[in-house]
Amino acid sequence: MHTPPVLATRPYRPLSPLHLLLVSSAFPLFLGALLADIAYARSYEIQWTNFASWLLVGAMVFAVIALVWALVSLITPTARTRTRFLYVGLLALTCVLGFLNSLVHAMDAWQKMPQALVWSVLCVASIGASLWFALGGTLRRREVLP
Repeated sequence: MHTPPVLATRPYRPLSPLHLLLVSSAFPLFLGALLADIAYARSYEIQWTNFASWLLVGAMVFAVIALVWALVSLITPTARTRTRFLYVGLLALTCVLGFLNSLVHAMDAWQKMPQALVWSVLCVASIGASLWFALGGTLRRREVLP
């Protein structure tokens, strides 16, 4: 009989529960900003855009802290997997998109639509993919790069 090869000989280091809390806390804030942008696009009530801006600030706080934590965790060799590098890249993309979204939300209320809505959709998609990698079990595989 043939036995399958072992992918990792070193112990694997999964994500910390506190790190997972940071990533999963950023998702509803980005989603709330998207919903506030949809409400603004339908009603043109300026308070919705102010609300979206504040939700983006909160989401960026959580996302940036999670990104820094993920980058620091790459120092240990047991955390260097292909999926972990992809996860860190998605978190970095989320932070860049969130920053650009914040710049768009800083524009005049009448000038920011429809760009703000598009950027918010991109942010939700990016943090959703990051959250899928964090919670979906793909970061719990035992593959370690040589």
